Amino acid sequence: MSDELILSLLGQVKYPGFSRDIVSFGLVLETALDDKGKAAVKLEISGNDPTLPQTLKESIEEALLENDAVSEVEVGIVVKASKAQASVSSDQVGASSPIAKVKKIVAIASGKGGVGKSTLAVNMACAFENLLTADGREGQVGLMDCDVYGPSVPLLIGASGQPEGLSENMIAPIESYGVKLMSMGLLVDEDTPVVWRGPMVMKTIQQFSANVEWGELEILLIDLPPGTGDAQLSLAQTLPLDGVILVTTPQKAAVDVARRGARMFEKVNVPILGVVENMSYLEDEKSGKKTYLFGQGGGSETALALKTSFLGEIPLHQEVRMGGDHGTPVVIANPENPASIAIREATKSLSGMLGL
Repeated sequence: MSDELILSLLGQVKYPGFSRDIVSFGLVLETALDDKGKAAVKLEISGNDPTLPQTLKESIEEALLENDAVSEVEVGIVVKASKAQASVSSDQVGASSPIAKVKKIVAIASGKGGVGKSTLAVNMACAFENLLTADGREGQVGLMDCDVYGPSVPLLIGASGQPEGLSENMIAPIESYGVKLMSMGLLVDEDTPVVWRGPMVMKTIQQFSANVEWGELEILLIDLPPGTGDAQLSLAQTLPLDGVILVTTPQKAAVDVARRGARMFEKVNVPILGVVENMSYLEDEKSGKKTYLFGQGGGSETALALKTSFLGEIPLHQEVRMGGDHGTPVVIANPENPASIAIREATKSLSGMLGL
């Protein structure tokens, strides 16, 4: 119980310069609390900032001593010399890192494949770009395709060509419909499968963060792989996420998997910003009658169970599929399509939550 108390208190300590805490970043190695109220904490960090250990030490002491059960705090910090670290790399946390210029980072996730997660990510990115452009903030949306094994984002957003090298260790993202994009689909041949183990996937994601010149962005959307395996957990711990949007379809199988997936993000202290229900219903264009092919209410029930916002129902529509096949997202091809309207409303809600 003492370890749980200390970890709970440490969950309030933010890593300097980020909205994520030191527990979710995986920096805490050991915790202890003895009968006399003495708390001991051991951290392992990496980075070249000589002031970082002292800053973290002071923040930890302040957070722990606010609790009556703690009377004394001992903090040990190990500074790792290696530049590559699974939890937080020095490239990522450096002030000069491209990712440091991004105001908000939000993941689009799903417990299982086939629920339209990538399609939603692409359309939300385009909707965000339109929203920000209308406010005079053009070209400040990015989309990072972390679905390394099945990188469908370039097809869905009509992006092609290989990223341009800017320097030995930096490349420029491809731009489509004003959205800056990076995907494994832009780096390998269309027919070449990506047959990698977890560490290679993680290295690629770290490079997408540290070696892509994203520029100054209001928001970067991350299209995560489906599922709740090691790759997804490591991604959630590596990228400084401000939150996650869960995508599900109405049927019970998808809803149950979505809830399990949500628990993973809770364990690493990534806020669940909301739930989107995709393929909710088929609407007759003449009569307006809605047919719920996959059941009804799964998304709202999931949001209620997770105590988060329900961002809306996205209807099934042929134009959504056609837009993906032709590389023209439906919010661009037909802004008045019911699916486009629903996606824009979800985007506006998310924008409001993030203060954009």
